[in-house]
Amino acid sequence: MTDVVDADELLRRMHRARACAAQEERSWRTRRDELRPTDPEGARDAEVRTVAYGAVLRVLDEVLTPGRRTERG
Repeated sequence: MTDVVDADELLRRMHRARACAAQEERSWRTRRDELRPTDPEGARDAEVRTVAYGAVLRVLDEVLTPGRRTERG
């Protein structure tokens, strides 16, 4: 990655990354729910991925809007 980018481009990239992570989290959550009755191991794998994308979302949210997001209970 040798391209120099300005702050606005960096912000746009972070917003795109956040949108992508949110979509992936939704997709894996749906997959987990669909697999739960028939494939418990696949559902566990989907849950791990859901949690991972959720962590990415929390980090990006804190970077993009510091202090705005409250901790989930």
